[in-house]
Amino acid sequence: MFDVVAEGQGPLFADPDADKAREYFRGKKRALANKVMTVSEAVGRFIHDGEYLAIGGFGANRIPTAVCHEIVRQRKRNMAFAGHTSTHDFQILAAGEVFDRCDIAYIIGLEARGLSPNARRYMESGKVTICEWTNYAMACRLKAAAAGVSFMPARNIMGTDTFKYSAAKVVKCPFTGENYVLYPALWPDVSAIHVHEADIYGNCRMKGISIADLELSRASKRLIITTERLVSNDEIRSDPTATVIPYYLVDAVCEVPYGSYPGNMPYEYFSDEDHLRLWLNVEKDPEEFKHFLDKFIYRTRDFNQYLELCGGIERINQLRAVENLIDLEDRG
Repeated sequence: MFDVVAEGQGPLFADPDADKAREYFRGKKRALANKVMTVSEAVGRFIHDGEYLAIGGFGANRIPTAVCHEIVRQRKRNMAFAGHTSTHDFQILAAGEVFDRCDIAYIIGLEARGLSPNARRYMESGKVTICEWTNYAMACRLKAAAAGVSFMPARNIMGTDTFKYSAAKVVKCPFTGENYVLYPALWPDVSAIHVHEADIYGNCRMKGISIADLELSRASKRLIITTERLVSNDEIRSDPTATVIPYYLVDAVCEVPYGSYPGNMPYEYFSDEDHLRLWLNVEKDPEEFKHFLDKFIYRTRDFNQYLELCGGIERINQLRAVENLIDLEDRG
């Protein structure tokens, strides 16, 4: 038994019981089946009101924007959300008031771009119950879940107000007597991750920084993959070590070219800073923002139409040139 030294005051929004989680995963289908479907079908089938939602990527890097749009478009409500390294994805979900509980590590801000006025209004409205963590703490929670245990020990946040308002516990190590903080495992009901390549079964490849997405994929009870492109299973088998998310973790595969827009996709296209700035500026006026959401999300049939409204393939090609350091004005 551990000697509990201190306990955070925050609420737990997900059950850290490893045996219950293992019981769920024991029944998850592992057949090598075709899982390709539209984003609308995936969100309708696998994301439900009241559940715990997590989104992959880091900041505006490799985010599944199409899934976030569709969650708002289908007016999902009363969810819990993992506010882990979240920027534009949080901005979108806050705009739809999708969640009423939030584990907070990094939210509201869009890094050097500034704070989201609307997300800040929503979080200050009193409509959202919160629990505080750090990005590393959230990564530890997912790592515990991926390992199939109820908690993960670490040595940060002790003695801080972040710990005070978290749901972590400080215990004495039974071997050394030193204090450690224990982070409860987090098994999201459903998550969405955007990758570079996947086959129809859900074997996924990604490039660049992965943050905690590998742990998230293994912790999530249901997993929606959006991919820049579908590739053949033969291609996947040609280099098995490149597969970082195996098919048996995945429930849906959606081909969404440019699916991280207006965020960036490493080695594919840069972020659309003009469009992200437009979001931040228009949010200052709630009435104007309402019309903005109607135009870009609620009245669009899908993510492709959103891309067309934002400049279509011409704009994407400009962003691809920026990502690949190509000067389009110097082509002769």
